[in-house]
Amino acid sequence: MFDNLSEKLDKALHVLKGHGQITEINVAETLKEVRRALLDADVNFKIAKEFTNTVKEKALGQDVLTALQPGQLMVKLVKDELTQLMGGDVEGINLSGEPSVVLMSGLQGSGKTTFSGKLASYLKTKKTKKPLLVACDVYRPAAVDQLHVVGDQIGVEVFSDRGNTDPVAISKAGIAHAKANGHNVVIIDTAGRLAVDEEMMNEIANIHKAINPQETLFVVDAMTGQDAVNTAKAFNDILNFDGVILTKLDGDTRGGAAISIKSAVNKPIKFIGTGEKMDAIDVFYPARMAERILGMGDVVSLVERAQEQFDEEESRKIQKKIAKNQFGFDDFLSQIQQIKKMGSIKDLMGMIPGAGKALKGLDIDDDAFKHVEAIIHSMTPLERATPAKLDASRKKRIAKGSGRSIQEINQLLKQFDQMSKMMKMMQGGGGKKMMQMMGAMKGMQ
Repeated sequence: MFDNLSEKLDKALHVLKGHGQITEINVAETLKEVRRALLDADVNFKIAKEFTNTVKEKALGQDVLTALQPGQLMVKLVKDELTQLMGGDVEGINLSGEPSVVLMSGLQGSGKTTFSGKLASYLKTKKTKKPLLVACDVYRPAAVDQLHVVGDQIGVEVFSDRGNTDPVAISKAGIAHAKANGHNVVIIDTAGRLAVDEEMMNEIANIHKAINPQETLFVVDAMTGQDAVNTAKAFNDILNFDGVILTKLDGDTRGGAAISIKSAVNKPIKFIGTGEKMDAIDVFYPARMAERILGMGDVVSLVERAQEQFDEEESRKIQKKIAKNQFGFDDFLSQIQQIKKMGSIKDLMGMIPGAGKALKGLDIDDDAFKHVEAIIHSMTPLERATPAKLDASRKKRIAKGSGRSIQEINQLLKQFDQMSKMMKMMQGGGGKKMMQMMGAMKGMQ
């Protein structure tokens, strides 16, 4: 996500490295490269120019602090301005109605139906709501079936009326069904087109007028760059929507849509899609995204994801096992499963400050744990509980069963032994202190 932009901004800001003070000449040189990086990322020319002019004014108006190098000061100014450009403060979703009605809009192929499911899953698990999905796409083949599949996947009811071709009537019936069955949130998935057209706009406008939703969201594919911004303008002119959802931010996106869209339509980005799984949804934090773009990582989001998967009772059990030297491969496997639930490995690594640059060019496979899991699953329960008893014949059998080499098994055993020793050293409150530190970092945002 934003790898190319991050790399070019990093090079641009290195222009000031080694300079003892900020001058109009070195600022102009730096910001020329910053503007070029933004344009390469498909940021609108006018927005890129205004951005660099604002940073220049602030940079030249600053007293150069003795504690900061010019390069560091410029990074801070760029980060602050990027944050403002993408919205400044985080925006929540309005769930004030009974039921709260959320209308989803966007072009076909933007990921609208999938994200409707992700949002329903998010509201169900994070906000303890009882959502209802309503299928109002009466044109796209299998659109209703797709929403039902998504609903089954996340355990959320889907309302549809297959014989009805009037999306206004279906949406009204869906809301009535929600009221009668105790659903406090209604998410209406509407039809999209391959391009903006009058028929599509009239239809979505009629639905909007008929149901008067508490929240109207525009779903856009982040990989479409300035086209996304132009489409957002067209929808906003008709719907005056409340916020934007950017999907496919895990793909090879240049970032122009994320940076430009708030400035273009003056509506906040509320959520982002970061993967294919139904839990790959994040609230959009402009400041955190600015830090990630500039290679500073996003430790707060990483901590939040870890805390979501952290089981305090399970942690206490593992600490007792470590203290008694009983930590085995079953426990290790459980830890791997928790890490995998946090998201893609590449996305997690991008949240660690400096990791993006260090791992540039490396192909980080989300299935990186597969060979480890295969080796562990090829062990007997006794072998998992007591790894020290793995002799040559057992290793040979495990290698055959897992399709891995004996060398890989020896490497895993060595790493497991080192990790066990390190965890042992952390006993005596160390693990608890770590969680307290994580909580403190979370509270800093």
